[in-house]
Amino acid sequence: MFEVFRNAWKITELKKKILYTLLILVLFRVGAAVPVPFLDSSIISQMVGNNGSLLGFINVMSGGAFANATVFALSISPYITSSIVIQLLAVAIPALERLSKEGGDGRKKLDAITRYVTIGLAAIQATAYYIVLRNYGAVKYTTGFSGVLALLTIIITFTAGAMVVMWMGERIDENGIGNGISMILFAGIVSRGPSAIITLYTYFVDYGIRGLALGTEGAVKYVIFVPILILIYIGLVVSIVVMNAAERRIPVQYAKRVVGRKVYGGQSSNIPIKVMMSGVLPIIFASSIVSIPSTIGGFLSLKEGTFWYKFFDVLNYDSWLYAILYFVLIIAFNYFYVAIQYNPVEMANNLQKNNGAIPGIRPGKPTSTFISKVISKITLVGALFLAVLAVLPIGLGAISGMNVSLSGTTIIIVVGVALDTTRQLESQMMMRHYKGFLE
Repeated sequence: MFEVFRNAWKITELKKKILYTLLILVLFRVGAAVPVPFLDSSIISQMVGNNGSLLGFINVMSGGAFANATVFALSISPYITSSIVIQLLAVAIPALERLSKEGGDGRKKLDAITRYVTIGLAAIQATAYYIVLRNYGAVKYTTGFSGVLALLTIIITFTAGAMVVMWMGERIDENGIGNGISMILFAGIVSRGPSAIITLYTYFVDYGIRGLALGTEGAVKYVIFVPILILIYIGLVVSIVVMNAAERRIPVQYAKRVVGRKVYGGQSSNIPIKVMMSGVLPIIFASSIVSIPSTIGGFLSLKEGTFWYKFFDVLNYDSWLYAILYFVLIIAFNYFYVAIQYNPVEMANNLQKNNGAIPGIRPGKPTSTFISKVISKITLVGALFLAVLAVLPIGLGAISGMNVSLSGTTIIIVVGVALDTTRQLESQMMMRHYKGFLE
């Protein structure tokens, strides 16, 4: 990967694209440091530490901007949600489906609709976060004219920040390298890396080694668990790289046909089906659903010991019920996403129209049934991998008692973006016919 970037740096055009992407990412990090007026960042930081299910994930995705109460606190999350919603509606609503099939013009109209939906979602999220922050006492002024001014300033600033981040992502798509949304997510997550390293160092040295020297109870736990945790994270990265490239190839044989004096077909090919065909979307969907109770609980002032307090506490981020629901929903959404992306009947019909057939399988319904079974098995493998990857940090945190701001979702995003960006650079270098660069 580093060799690819080194070779790409030698090409003037690719160097400009890389520098442009880095400039946008630097501006994103600058905006993530500009504070929003009327908010107490110390209280928000404490909230993030105590509410991993709702605010911790948002904080990681924004690169710590939410905990610091900055302009880019919402980051790219409204745009991601809007894109996913429009993508799903394009399957269910005929008008949107027609736009998706109209080529470039239809794509532009769908992008415009996505932007408008993003504005609405950003405003709704900003309002919801204002209410949560006010309930926790993070808003400095809540009454009178100052309260109204604080309300409008916070909501408008959060919404405008989300719009600017969306604009930055689109500029990377047009003039930079990689996918804009993914690159901004990558920058936000990577910026939390030093914090995670410092946290692990503190656990191992201060709580572990120094604790053993002082005879502190439980110090052995940190000395043992920190190296194990590091090895597990390394193993996760390796497994993600392997699974990201893993695919099931269905062999296809094309029959020969004579058109005039030419003979077409007769060659063998395959249909590649990726194991992780849905990426991190099932995890994003599932995390949104299981976070609803915590979101509702954030709006309410609940007294300890009451029924509703216990109800929301059972569904908290570190509970086993939360982990089980999270696990099941990831598998369910994985199957749902694959079902709307792959149509075995259409794939079988396309093969038949092109005189193609799967060896040993008759054309028509038997072919669609075979493809459906293969996709179902591959989907199960990918869904279980994603579910284990997402739930594993929750279990490790509960067992070890350590809170490290790196989850399976963030690791998938970082590794996936790095691999995708490398592939894009390789393809652009190959198009320029620079012999020897990829050797």
